[in-house]
Amino acid sequence: MGRETGEVELADDVFGVRPRSDLVHACVVSQLAARRAGSAKTKTRAEARGGGRKPYRQKGTGHSRQGSIRSPQWRGGGVAFGPAPRKFGKNIPRKVRRAAFKSALSDKVRDGRLRIIDRLQFDEYRTKGVVEILADMELLDAKVLFVMDEKNEKFVRSAANVPTVTVRHAGNVSIYEVVDADELVLTEAAAKALERKLVE
Repeated sequence: MGRETGEVELADDVFGVRPRSDLVHACVVSQLAARRAGSAKTKTRAEARGGGRKPYRQKGTGHSRQGSIRSPQWRGGGVAFGPAPRKFGKNIPRKVRRAAFKSALSDKVRDGRLRIIDRLQFDEYRTKGVVEILADMELLDAKVLFVMDEKNEKFVRSAANVPTVTVRHAGNVSIYEVVDADELVLTEAAAKALERKLVE
């Protein structure tokens, strides 16, 4: 199970930096924007079917001049300035991403919402075991992010049945997940892995 340790020495330049909410905001917005599909599409007047000939002669009908029945003002016509497939992602410099991640981790430490456990031993597929771990930590009512240093398929599959729990490896955890979680639980090895990742 996950046993809480007494005290763990953490790097101040990763877990004790000055908060930069502006950098955190920029990175979170970037990650959320990258999730957007950007697949909305409407047809322009050039793409709408039909409209090959002029609907009626230019003068003498009493109607306004029209060149195509697929102009935007016609029913069944193309859409003017409609959406087209695009990417919403924003490029954030690596130094900014690292500084924002450090700020997010430091904010969790400052608020007392980061916990370090010595290791996470889980030897069976058992959702009830995950609930027991949360109960031991008094985190049953919190949105919890577990960050591990090694893959534990049994724990990952068991935790997938608990809607308030997310499990990530130290190498692919995102800043949005850190900010979104009420409580952050790291194994000691995962904390060291994050230190190496953010200071190199």
